[in-house]
Amino acid sequence: MGWNQWYSFKSYMRSSLWIVPFIALLLYLVAIRLVYAFGDWPPALDIWPWEVAGTQRMLETIITMTLTFVVFTFGSLLVAIQVAGGQLTPRIIATTLLRDNAIRFTVGLFIFTLLFATGALSRLDTAVPHGVSGMAGLLGFLSIAAFLYLIDYAARLLRPVSIILRVGERGHAVIEEVYPDLAGNGGSHDDSIPFTAVPDKLVFQQATPAVVVAVNVKALVALAERTDSIIELVPRVGDFVGTGEVLFRLYGQNLPDEGRLRTLVALGPERTLEQDSTFAFRIIVDIGIKALSKAINDPTTAVLAIDQLQRLLCFVGGRHLLGDEMRSKSGKLRLICRTPNWEDFVQLTFSEIRLYGAENFQIARRLRAVIEFASQVLPDDRRPALLSELDLLDRMLERIYVFPEDLNLARTPDSQGLGGSGRRSSHASSD
Repeated sequence: MGWNQWYSFKSYMRSSLWIVPFIALLLYLVAIRLVYAFGDWPPALDIWPWEVAGTQRMLETIITMTLTFVVFTFGSLLVAIQVAGGQLTPRIIATTLLRDNAIRFTVGLFIFTLLFATGALSRLDTAVPHGVSGMAGLLGFLSIAAFLYLIDYAARLLRPVSIILRVGERGHAVIEEVYPDLAGNGGSHDDSIPFTAVPDKLVFQQATPAVVVAVNVKALVALAERTDSIIELVPRVGDFVGTGEVLFRLYGQNLPDEGRLRTLVALGPERTLEQDSTFAFRIIVDIGIKALSKAINDPTTAVLAIDQLQRLLCFVGGRHLLGDEMRSKSGKLRLICRTPNWEDFVQLTFSEIRLYGAENFQIARRLRAVIEFASQVLPDDRRPALLSELDLLDRMLERIYVFPEDLNLARTPDSQGLGGSGRRSSHASSD
């Protein structure tokens, strides 16, 4: 199994709802044999209150109850996911909701309880196995508690603020993994003159069209080092690659094997958060601009999205953004792999939300607060892109607001959108 296949397998396992319930089925096969192997425990203490008929009814009730829980959970969850995806963005379904462990392990408990009670009922004879029946009753009680918890958990999970926060947490982790060094330890994105030699060989995408979801950078650099060549990955993580399009450009005399190269690039049907440092921004911006649409008209949700964008932008602004050229330990150029620069992050954060939301006081004020805050906390080389966005915001506000009073209100930075500008504005004036 190649690296790309193993990566795709792990990604599928993490985002599939059926995996944990299936593991619960396997655990049941082991657990039901173990509890019967130990016999009727505890042997010296007869505390079970029911005879065979009562135990049978209890087990039947547990089976019916857990089966209802499973059907209700999957049915309502599918509907809730579709509704949340329609109101926020469909990108949250695979990246957030299907990866939620609380939902998967709760359903796993339902399946285990259902199978255990069914196994105990099928083995019920003239004598009541107290230990097995007690364990089934305990599992039934836990299933009721888990179901009530799941209802409350799902109601909280599907709120916009919870979804945005989860995406922000995932994005924060991805940025820290992709850019492990602070800006002071390595400087900014390398904007040196790009490599322009004529390639000795082109490697084309032969499989079905897909999106580049991950790249094994270390393995590519090591492969180029072994063959004394230069490898250029044409698409960057998150790009769509059609059949017949160029995937690699190779430079050198002893070129690496095409099949080996393809195994070091993981492809998928859509972008993921594993290595795509801009995708979390993309998801949150999508939520924000959908909330700003005329059909929904929910600027407060857009402000919640901007809160997380500020957090991610300030975090990535403090990291050392990788350059396109990667070298071996000897200093030789080995891999060209394009990555987003600081301007890409800034434009992704502000451009669309400014376009769709500048006419709303909350959005205009919150965007200005983000720019002013980021300008204060980030290194000096990050400020030109932020000031450019501030200039664009001012020019757009001048076109939108006719009355000077409205223009002055829209130009006031506010961390809450509208209503929390007092302390922030006084702080800005003191600086």
